Amino acid sequence: MSTHYVHVFISHSWAYSGVYKKLEEWIFKPNHSYGQASVNFRNFSVPKNDPIHNAANDRQLREAITAQIKPCHVVVIPTGLYATHSKWINIEIEIAKAYNKPILAVDPWGQQRASTVVTSAATARVGWNREPLVKAIWNLYYGNK
Repeated sequence: MSTHYVHVFISHSWAYSGVYKKLEEWIFKPNHSYGQASVNFRNFSVPKNDPIHNAANDRQLREAITAQIKPCHVVVIPTGLYATHSKWINIEIEIAKAYNKPILAVDPWGQQRASTVVTSAATARVGWNREPLVKAIWNLYYGNK
């Protein structure tokens, strides 16, 4: 059985950290396997305990986010409406596209409307459910190999 190390960046707003924490738990806590492949998802997100928002200016912050996204295989972005008005989530989408990273849009539980900024940029979209989320990340990774 081979092991695949899949690098994942979860876009988030700390004001909505509950969504991030649940995605992090679903993606990175359990062990996953698909067929004969063992999958180890690696977290390339910006953790709250090691933030990069203390950059001196927007250019440094953009460089730091680029450094996180560039080695990733998949970028996961919740479709909350806050994303439509978030300068940095829009920049994360721009960076992901510049490096040809697939974007997975995730609709948080109970959400009535979704950010069209995120959904129109997405390669794929899933609802608020662990198995389809993880399977979609695997498919985006494996399909890009």
